[in-house]
Amino acid sequence: MTDIEGYNMPEDLYYHKEHAWVKVSGDGTVLVGMSDFYQKNSGDTTYIDLPFEGDDVEQGETCGKIQSAKWVGKFVSPLSGEILEVNEELEDDPMLINKDSYGEGWIMKLKPSDKDGELANLFHGAAVPDFVKKEVADIENKKQ
Repeated sequence: MTDIEGYNMPEDLYYHKEHAWVKVSGDGTVLVGMSDFYQKNSGDTTYIDLPFEGDDVEQGETCGKIQSAKWVGKFVSPLSGEILEVNEELEDDPMLINKDSYGEGWIMKLKPSDKDGELANLFHGAAVPDFVKKEVADIENKKQ
């Protein structure tokens, strides 16, 4: 676990600016979910409109909706590719995103079309702390 400003942001993951995370699997697929930063700032997840298995998505494209106690937001695909599987457990218990955002709260499994090229567009490693600190500062500025 890597704690950055009070948020669990595992070092082995890649992060999209819309707070989706990407975990690269050994078989070339990726698992996607929403980060601890998202779940702590959005509040309890009350509903998710999952993308469809078999659909092709583009990096940065809205492919679903997430509703929480505080707002309704978009679920943005962090990579381009084909959706192989969605976590249907979330339809019955969307709070899995809050309870276990990096485990049972995953959202979709994707077969990326340009994994290496598009991973370079995401935050990873040494770039993650600066990204989180900027997001925290943005939230603080909005409160003022």
